[in-house]
Amino acid sequence: MAKLVFSILMVVIWWMLHALQMDEELALGTVHEAKRAVDRAVHAAAQQVDPKKLELGIPALQQEEAEAAAIAYLRENLRLDAALVPLPGSFLREAVKVEEFAVINDNMLFPFTYRSTRFNYEVTLSHPGVVMIVHVAFPRLFGVLAPVQWDLKGSAEMVYS
Repeated sequence: MAKLVFSILMVVIWWMLHALQMDEELALGTVHEAKRAVDRAVHAAAQQVDPKKLELGIPALQQEEAEAAAIAYLRENLRLDAALVPLPGSFLREAVKVEEFAVINDNMLFPFTYRSTRFNYEVTLSHPGVVMIVHVAFPRLFGVLAPVQWDLKGSAEMVYS
């Protein structure tokens, strides 16, 4: 009887460890995919050049277009709706929140260092660029892990020669 109880206990422990390992693997996949989505979004935003200023030789970004491009890329890469809530089939389950979005434009002195004390983030830009911080939560499969959430940071700058 003792061996039967011990065997059942060991099977339960093995299942829990297996579930923990699967949750950890899925969490790593989620953070990598979400980080790539943030990087793509800021890269797209940094390409929204202001043509009127560029004609005058001033490299600058269009604020509204940059933000729209970043949100569009984030939505497409993470499969989100207009309110940044995951669509059916998305690997996320909770809404994504854009915590910070900044367009560093021609009105700044370069190199410009963007600092966010709230997220302990600092980046130095040599040209006009975009900084974005997005909050993403991991949808635990088994609930073995404690809730996992990330503030993913990305930045990109306009490149010209």
